Amino acid sequence: MMRQFELVELVRSYDPNVDETALNRAYVYSMKAHGAQLRASGDPYFSHPVEVAGILAQMKLDSASIVTGLLHDTVEDTVATLDDIERVFGPDIGKLVDGVTKLSRIELQSDQTKQAENFRKLVLAMSEDIRVLLVKLADRLHNMQTLHFIKSDEKRRRIARETMEIYAPLAERLGMHRMKDQLEDLAFAELYPDARASVLARLDFLRDTGAAAVPRIEAELQRKLTEGGLAAAVVTGREKSPYSIWHKMQRKNVAFEQLSDVMAFRVLVDGIADCYHALGIIHSAYHVVPGRFKDYISTPKLNNYRSLHTGIIGPEQQRIEAQIRTREMHEVAELGVAAHWTYKQGAGKTEGPQYRWLRELLDILEHASGPEEFLEHTKLEMFQDQVFAFTPKGDLIALPRGATAVDFAYAVHSQIGDTCVGAKINGRLVPLRTELGNGDQVEIVTSKAQHPSPTWERFVVTGKARARIRRFVRTQQRVQYLDLGKAIVQKAFRQEGHEFSERPLEGVLKTFNCPTVEDLYVAVGQGLATGRAVINAAFPQQQEAKSKVVSLARARRKVGRNDTAVAIRGLIPGMALHFAGCCHPLPGDRIVGIVTTGKGVTIHTIDCETLENFADTPERWLDVAWSSSEADSIHVGRLNVMIANEPGNLGSLTTVIGKQGGNISNLKITNRSSDFFEIMLDIEVADVKHLTTIIAALRANPVINSVDRARG
Repeated sequence: MMRQFELVELVRSYDPNVDETALNRAYVYSMKAHGAQLRASGDPYFSHPVEVAGILAQMKLDSASIVTGLLHDTVEDTVATLDDIERVFGPDIGKLVDGVTKLSRIELQSDQTKQAENFRKLVLAMSEDIRVLLVKLADRLHNMQTLHFIKSDEKRRRIARETMEIYAPLAERLGMHRMKDQLEDLAFAELYPDARASVLARLDFLRDTGAAAVPRIEAELQRKLTEGGLAAAVVTGREKSPYSIWHKMQRKNVAFEQLSDVMAFRVLVDGIADCYHALGIIHSAYHVVPGRFKDYISTPKLNNYRSLHTGIIGPEQQRIEAQIRTREMHEVAELGVAAHWTYKQGAGKTEGPQYRWLRELLDILEHASGPEEFLEHTKLEMFQDQVFAFTPKGDLIALPRGATAVDFAYAVHSQIGDTCVGAKINGRLVPLRTELGNGDQVEIVTSKAQHPSPTWERFVVTGKARARIRRFVRTQQRVQYLDLGKAIVQKAFRQEGHEFSERPLEGVLKTFNCPTVEDLYVAVGQGLATGRAVINAAFPQQQEAKSKVVSLARARRKVGRNDTAVAIRGLIPGMALHFAGCCHPLPGDRIVGIVTTGKGVTIHTIDCETLENFADTPERWLDVAWSSSEADSIHVGRLNVMIANEPGNLGSLTTVIGKQGGNISNLKITNRSSDFFEIMLDIEVADVKHLTTIIAALRANPVINSVDRARG
């Protein structure tokens, strides 16, 4: 713990006009006020305000800020009152201490109204005097440094999450990169200890293997700059923080070895002209990595960060990043608003890009109807890589950028995700794959009859949604393969004149490498084994001496002529069952199933030309029939239409289909000329009869030359 005279000397080292009396008085006052209080670590509580004051002194803040750091917990945690503080230290210090005191802990997982109100106080306080925020950030930094002393895992994680989501972004927006890096890394250590340990292990290996290379690269860059006329330039190597490395690996989906800026070399020069001079020297001496140059001097970041960044194949053929800036820019990059302390120069308290952001928050505050709305809007300002959407009740849901309505549904509740059939965004019905924007209000429409679709996995971005969809697909596929396989085996028993029983199957499980009879059914459903193979293994004495050769015509005649057909019942297309894209079978068509190894069964119409490809493998043919449940669902039929190329004819075509209850799901012009268009139409219909009615209505329309159902 820093002693009284050490703190005074530290402040005097950068501020000769330090108010020693106020510092000494605050040190003693805080020590007496906290008395015998202890922290979780067992240290005297008074050590905390002293460390906070030390952090503020290292940032070279004014005496009032240091005094506030020493007193910041007295009103909240001791018998001292705000009136006492104002009487002893004056109204200015009283206002600062009051501002920090009002910033009671922002608990993201607790009551939203309390969280919003506290955050509102935070911005109000910091807009009046930004020193309040700087004291709060220093307070949070020391609390994070001693976080490991807290015994409750949940409490540690909540504080770390709070730090990552509120305080680190605030430090970044104020340009305080050193503070931001420290807060993020401390929170990272608590939230993702394994990931941090992995990154640190790789950094240690990098240091061991390249320890000698760093000073050589520094010396080489220094020599090149000196030869180019910049003898005053200073080159230093710096290592990215573990959290920055991990975050970049996650964001860009790259391995540690693919990062080019794990080690960056910083070049500090005297003026802006020297920055571009140094850039010219480096670019003329080394190959530039394309796409890695950024000029933040001519176009500074929002928080006034200014520097030149360039990626080069540098000394010893190492791929490195060079950051070129003036010494003043470096101070601003490290300390942000604290670097050019406005209170010392007597400048206004609301100048510069950092303060512009504060004014934007104040503008939001004026137009927000309540604390919850204010919290929502300010979060949108701070998190540029996230999307914040709201439920109809106003609850805030945070999602990664690019998240869709399905991601939102799963974020609200797994059951809502599983049963969602549609979404309304800002009152308008939209497809489930629609990406959400910041501030969208999302209402999810659900149905008990709905289930996750395998196609959702193509567009969801959150891990929770993807995991739930995959789990459902895996579970349902097994159930469907099991039902399908059992039906195929039962059919095989009937064809061979045996009464179905699972007892013979138990004796052939080893033959098919299946632990249970259920697993055998699944294997048959997947096409890994055939029903005939199972029968032959179960009743080896009845195997025929040679297999019969069945012609395609005979195979087609056999299908659907007996009561052994497997009913398509409750099977979800795209899992164990696939409707062929060549012939688009519909209820009412005579159909046949073709068993495909590992994929289940593909359903074709009996006259599909594709079946000729399977004429030599009759064991893959499966007699299937429509069940009543399939007849009640929606199917897609395909038509080839030739229409005269005249204005309004396409409208007539769609009107006829709509009047007959059909819904066009796809339309493609396959051939066009000056007189005619040939169009391929996919139409959602109930069955063959429905499609036939639509074909008849189209043929009766004079603008349509021909209509045929697509085959093959």
